[in-house]
Amino acid sequence: MDIIKLLKTLTETPGPSGFEDRIAATVRELWEPLADTVSVDRMGSVTAVKVGRGPEPRPRLLLAAHMDEIGLMVKQIVNHNGNGFLRLSELGGVDVRHLYGQTVVVHGQRDLTGVIGSLPGHMLPKARSSKAFGYEDLLVDVGLAENDVAELVSVGDAISFRQQTRTMQKRIVTGKALDNRASVAAVTVCLEYLQGRHFDWDIIAVATAQEETRLLGAFTAAFAEQPDAAIAIDVSFAKGAGLSDSPLLLGGGPSIDTSPSIHPGMRKALQDTAEALEMKVSGTASSYPGGTDAYALQIARAGVPTALVSIPLRYMHTMVETIDADDVERAGRLLGEFIARLDDQFLDNLAQGMMED
Repeated sequence: MDIIKLLKTLTETPGPSGFEDRIAATVRELWEPLADTVSVDRMGSVTAVKVGRGPEPRPRLLLAAHMDEIGLMVKQIVNHNGNGFLRLSELGGVDVRHLYGQTVVVHGQRDLTGVIGSLPGHMLPKARSSKAFGYEDLLVDVGLAENDVAELVSVGDAISFRQQTRTMQKRIVTGKALDNRASVAAVTVCLEYLQGRHFDWDIIAVATAQEETRLLGAFTAAFAEQPDAAIAIDVSFAKGAGLSDSPLLLGGGPSIDTSPSIHPGMRKALQDTAEALEMKVSGTASSYPGGTDAYALQIARAGVPTALVSIPLRYMHTMVETIDADDVERAGRLLGEFIARLDDQFLDNLAQGMMED
C-alpha cells in the first residue's frame, strides 16, 4: 500500500465536522475491498466489518478513527459596494490566528474557492492595529458580486481549507486534516494486513463523524455495535518547536497512551504486541480523560475496555499538520498484529487482571 498516496487522497478530500459526506464516500470506497461489509450509519460514520474465524458467538473489537476535520461555517453574508463577502464561525478547534491569508473552499450550491482577508493592520483602529485578527475582522472573498453570492451560498454552509498535502524530506508529510485522516489511513493499513492473517474476533472498523465537535460518531457507533473491547486511533503532540517536553518523536513509532479512559489490560496487550513485533513505541500519560474517541467508547452501555493508539503529529489543528508516514504504517501493523493475537481467553484475562492486587 502506498501510504503517501493514501494520505494525499484522504486529506485532500473535504469533510469538516458535521459535513462528512465526501470523505465518507472516499473511505467507503477504500474499505470495501478489505472488509466483508461496509455501510454508512444514520450519523454519517463509515463502518466496515471483517468477520473472524472463531466459533460463534465471537467477541467484537471496535477500531475508531475519526474522519472529520476542523473547518469553518458561513455565519453571515455581507454586501459591500456590490460585492458579496462571508463572515465566519468555527467548526472544531480552529485557532483564529492561523486564518488570515488562507485559501478556502466554500461548499455552497457548488464549490467556490475563496480567500480569507481583512484590512491590513495599519488600517484598523489603533487599539486593534497590533493585535491578532479576530473573527470579527475576517471575511471570505470568493470574487463574486453580491447577487451571485446570495444565489450560491447560504448561512450554515461549510468551509474547508484548500491545502495540498506535500511530502518533505524522507517520508515527512504535511498538510491539512492529518488529524485524523492519518489514523483512518492506519486503520486501512490494518484491514489490509488482516487480509493475510488468521484472526478469531469480529472486527468493526469505524471512521467516526463529528469527533472534533462532540465525539458523536464514537458515542453512537459504540452503542450500536456493542463491542467487547475497543481501540481509538488518533494523533498526539510530537516534539517540535515550542514543545520540547513531549516524549513523542516523528518517526519514533506510535504512542500507546495512558489516561482515565484507558484500560490497563488493553494498554499492556498493545505493549506486548509491540514487543513481539520488535516495534519501537512511546507513550503519553494524562490525568484527564481526554478529547478523543476513547472517552466515548469507554463509557458506552455497561463500559468497554478501551485503548488509545496515537500517531505523533506537529502543528495540530493547523493547515500544515506534519507526520511521518512510517508512523502511520507502524500503527496499522500494530493494530493488525494485536487483532491476530486475540483469543477466547483475552476478555477473561482482562477481568482477572483488574481484580488482582
